[in-house]
Amino acid sequence: MHVISFTVWGPILRGDIPGLSKRVCRLLEESKPDTALCEVCNVAVPDAVTVEALARLQVAAQRYGCRVKLCNASTELLELIAFMDLHDVIPV
Repeated sequence: MHVISFTVWGPILRGDIPGLSKRVCRLLEESKPDTALCEVCNVAVPDAVTVEALARLQVAAQRYGCRVKLCNASTELLELIAFMDLHDVIPV
């Protein structure tokens, strides 16, 4: 099993999502991991845009046969993911 990790910083603006996705896709394409650990402890105030970005990263990773798992997510981020009913899409 090949695992990589990367860090997402916040706040994330809607306009940041395409660039973030592009960078992560490049990393996935080069590394070809089974799992990508996404460090999110630096996302200070999570919001719906943050959750959207993380969900989009998960969808992009699936195209590469990879699964993104969040690491060190704040209680606020976890609650927001659950509230948006995306806990099955964005695993911790």
